[in-house]
Amino acid sequence: MTAISKIRANYDQLFIDGRFVASSLGTEPVLNPATGENFGVAPLGGKEEALAALAAARRAFDEEPWPQTDRNVRADAMQRLLDKVRERKEEALTLMMLEMGYTALQAEFQYGLCDVQFAKAIEVARKDPTKTLPFIVTPRPDGTNAMGGALVTRDPIGVVLAITPYNAGFLLTLVKAVPAMAAGNSVIVKPSPFTPLQTMMIAEMIAELDLPPGVFNVVTGGADVGAILGSDPRVDMVSFTGSDKVGSQIMVQGAPTLKKCHLELGGKSPLIIRHDADMERAVMSGIFGFVHQAGQGCSMTTRMLVDNRVRGDFVAALSDAVGALKIGDPFAQDTFMGPLIRETARERTAGFCERALAEGATLVRGGKRPDGLDKGFFFEPTIFDNVANESYLGQNEVFGPIAAVVGFDTDEEAVRLANQSDYGLGGAIISRDAGTALKMAMKVRTGQISINGGPGGFHPDTPFGGYKKSGLGREWGEEGFNEYTEIKAISFPAGN
Repeated sequence: MTAISKIRANYDQLFIDGRFVASSLGTEPVLNPATGENFGVAPLGGKEEALAALAAARRAFDEEPWPQTDRNVRADAMQRLLDKVRERKEEALTLMMLEMGYTALQAEFQYGLCDVQFAKAIEVARKDPTKTLPFIVTPRPDGTNAMGGALVTRDPIGVVLAITPYNAGFLLTLVKAVPAMAAGNSVIVKPSPFTPLQTMMIAEMIAELDLPPGVFNVVTGGADVGAILGSDPRVDMVSFTGSDKVGSQIMVQGAPTLKKCHLELGGKSPLIIRHDADMERAVMSGIFGFVHQAGQGCSMTTRMLVDNRVRGDFVAALSDAVGALKIGDPFAQDTFMGPLIRETARERTAGFCERALAEGATLVRGGKRPDGLDKGFFFEPTIFDNVANESYLGQNEVFGPIAAVVGFDTDEEAVRLANQSDYGLGGAIISRDAGTALKMAMKVRTGQISINGGPGGFHPDTPFGGYKKSGLGREWGEEGFNEYTEIKAISFPAGN
């Protein structure tokens, strides 16, 4: 891991129109959530910077050659960026740990996912999107026949606004911006105010490329800046990752101009543990489902649906395993879970615990700030048993380390409970009967679901996104790449 002293943590300029420019609003501090103390400085964007970025991005798409540039040339530029990202991996990991409070293991996981999806986007970008449709014969009124065919191709959509969350700033800046740029679009990134430095680091790397000015821009700021950008008619598409509440506001902002909204939103994903589950695997899935990233993940399986025949054994084993985990300094080698992002997140998590107790759930472990961790925004991994699926905890996303255990008696009931949710983002099933697990998975209304851990990681070709309030559209793979394009059909007669 790169020494903290070697990390650039102070930026006083935004990246707009191919160059770094000072913000009219100056800078603001960046907090380390593990200590609650300032460790860096980031530029603060406002209306002036948002309007400058809009003009630059529009000009880059309408007047620069980037959209018409050969797809392999654009892919080559993205490959050079990937090379730079790989060269600065250790810096990126350290910034993730400082800004987000992630442990080394969690930062490595996010970086690995970023690397895989970055490479996949470049691979897709090199493919010719054009396909030839079969010729057809059409009768004419005079008794003769016409014959002709058609092509279907894809064009870049225009100016893309990418709004990224604090829990995956480095990953999602690249997962959104790279396919968008590779498809020929220009991009404005607005990172979370909590984690801007990772995006500024990416801007540094892009500044070293020979991209036309305005193809990539970064504007920091709060919801007001997002509203300025998201409502402007010069933006053709908004790609947002965050809560369903904010996602609906983005749709409202974009409605007057009918701009495309690509939304990856919240979840309350089910982990279904059947009576025949391998208990060790079930416990490991349970730990990852709510402790990883301190529960700050949209598709985490925090709603654990457990067959009542094994529920007692599972809860006891999960509690024992969680009790052995170290919570604390993300830079300590034996730390398994770091802090939440801010004090408001810690208070929100505590509020969920109070409400769960009031609704009759059983607190098995946790429910408070860990002993000895008075600084930072830490909260103990918390397990509730006897949770009613329809309760507040059973239905709402915490974005904190709380597991809600719900019992069931039959496979049919498990599927019904899994689908009894406004969300449909992720899910998992643990069972020694893979065939039955597959049949159940086919019935669960969710964008992705794994059986017994899946392939051991995220498949690079798997599209990521959800049903219902979990969003619109997909990221990753070919489907995710194509979200940043428009489909065009060109028909023609045979001959002249």
